[in-house]
Amino acid sequence: MNAPAGAPARAAGGGPVRVALVGLGWAGRSIWLPRLREHPAYTVTAVADPDPAARAAAVAAHAGARALAGVAELTPEVADLAVVAVPNHLHAPVAAELLGRGIPVFVEKPVCLTSAEADLLAAAERAGGAVLLAGSAARYRADVRALHALAGDLGTVRHIEAAWVRASGVPDAGGWFTDLRRAGGGALLDLGWHLLDSIGPLLGEAVFEQVAGTVSDDFVSSGSRQAAWRRDGAPGGPAAANVAGDVEDTARGFLVTGDGVSVSLRASWASHEARDVTLIRVEGSAGTATLRCTFGFSPNRQERSELTRTRDGETRPVAVPDEPVGAEYLGQLDALPALLADPSFRGRAVADARRAIGVIEGLYTSARTSRARRAPGPAVPAEV
Repeated sequence: MNAPAGAPARAAGGGPVRVALVGLGWAGRSIWLPRLREHPAYTVTAVADPDPAARAAAVAAHAGARALAGVAELTPEVADLAVVAVPNHLHAPVAAELLGRGIPVFVEKPVCLTSAEADLLAAAERAGGAVLLAGSAARYRADVRALHALAGDLGTVRHIEAAWVRASGVPDAGGWFTDLRRAGGGALLDLGWHLLDSIGPLLGEAVFEQVAGTVSDDFVSSGSRQAAWRRDGAPGGPAAANVAGDVEDTARGFLVTGDGVSVSLRASWASHEARDVTLIRVEGSAGTATLRCTFGFSPNRQERSELTRTRDGETRPVAVPDEPVGAEYLGQLDALPALLADPSFRGRAVADARRAIGVIEGLYTSARTSRARRAPGPAVPAEV
């Protein structure tokens, strides 16, 4: 399905979307390349990464794709869309550079690390006339969509509980994921972004007027708590021993909107639990809906998603479609061509990202203030 080198630019509304994948780390290799290769709506025309071996392996699987060491050579003549899957601290700078050159961008979460970076993306989107699209896999899960539909029958929403708790799942321990300078934060930015995205449709544009948060790092430097299923490290490498990490492995928060809706949030890369479980509970004036499942790719997961509704003391199961692990990422790819062609979508991803990072900044600020009153704890971003 890949176009030969030098193929002419895709005509508007015709042919597959020509994609440049920027970043060949775990997400690029394991999530995006295989799905882009299999999806009939896309053709991979370029890959960009500073690692020559990673570029060579990617090009070998995508005959005709150009191998680029960076994004300087990437132009609208090469790709209709750039999928940006670089380390967190490069998300906004790389996306802004591409947007400014008129190249639409789909950027992995977190879209930005600060509100200032959200401003940078908004300016680049306006200057280049291209659209920014954002990673939001959770919204495309069948079980999350079923929860959103059920929430419409719960009356006035009073409280939402959202938690993603892994048993052992510190990603890339000892690498950039656990390095505050490059990651921008720990479990809150990683798992918490997904949780905020999944409950976003339930809250609309509500503004949180009260934000309290705490963070802890009991597991982040323990080699035994790594996400072994990611295969980030070599056998006998960092995964076999304790590693350095200066971000949180757990974040907890409590939020209250201006109209009195409360939200409790927990994101944990590791814990004392046996399974990796994601929980979203919506309490309304006319009932409660609870979803128990497992986001992500960990094999240590709840076997099936469970959605229930409780009213007047009676709890009933609600049918949820079965889908394979990772189906939500294909769902995003299904939706992207239409979003690319919709001029009204410009600015929407930045607005969503600004709300998410605003909450995260508030939680980190609260955690930093709390930490200042007690013994030193895990690092949190110094500037928000």
